[in-house]
Amino acid sequence: MYRPRARAAPEGRVRGCPVPSIVLLLLAYLAYLALGTGVFWTLEGRAAQDSSRSFQRDKWELLQNFTCLDRPALDSLIRDVVQAYEHGASLLSNTTSMGRWELVGSFFFSVSTITTIGYGNLSPNTMAARLFCIFFALVGIPLNLVVLNRLGYLMQQGVNHCASRLGGTWQLFLLLPPLLFSHMEGWSYTEGFYFAFITLSTVGFGDYVIASCLLSYRRKPNRDWPTLERTSKSSGGLLKRTFLAGHSGSRL
Repeated sequence: MYRPRARAAPEGRVRGCPVPSIVLLLLAYLAYLALGTGVFWTLEGRAAQDSSRSFQRDKWELLQNFTCLDRPALDSLIRDVVQAYEHGASLLSNTTSMGRWELVGSFFFSVSTITTIGYGNLSPNTMAARLFCIFFALVGIPLNLVVLNRLGYLMQQGVNHCASRLGGTWQLFLLLPPLLFSHMEGWSYTEGFYFAFITLSTVGFGDYVIASCLLSYRRKPNRDWPTLERTSKSSGGLLKRTFLAGHSGSRL
């Protein structure tokens, strides 16, 4: 007796589910990044805020007793400054801001962790955050590779057309970003090119980073776009690695 074969699920779709598998994978990826962002924000943000409050308290005590300033008081203030800086607290105002460990900074750290770039300008200081970072990276790094490889195939055709006019893929991703960095950060084109290569190759020395206030090593004065810069850098880095992952995977 003839029995019709079950129709195979269209390529790129999960059987029995109308949503393309790449969409589900991308949603899982974003949810995982959101999880890491929230945990790091909670664990490190509280420590950074405590350090900032301690620094502000000692600073005001020092100002009130400036006429009788002694060496122990000055040493105590210096220790608080170093501790607050290590915890990512902002020291340039009279507020108790969490500084680098605010929501955007936590997202920036989560992205740089699972993409293995790791600039080194931001790292967890609490033991709870360090332990979570280990497990977060163990799961996040393989997930990142899978997502970038899948998305890379979708991007490859369109980007290849643009890349062919510039002489190749690497030229596309290395020649254009330095122009943006030169405008936003005040770097020379050579410095921007160097940063783009170090980021794209995931070396991530940390000598040049796009960040805010204290962590910007070479920064144009009177510019303060920390949220836009860190978000655009994270998105740009993911975009570059996404295409290269799909491009290299298609050659295997």
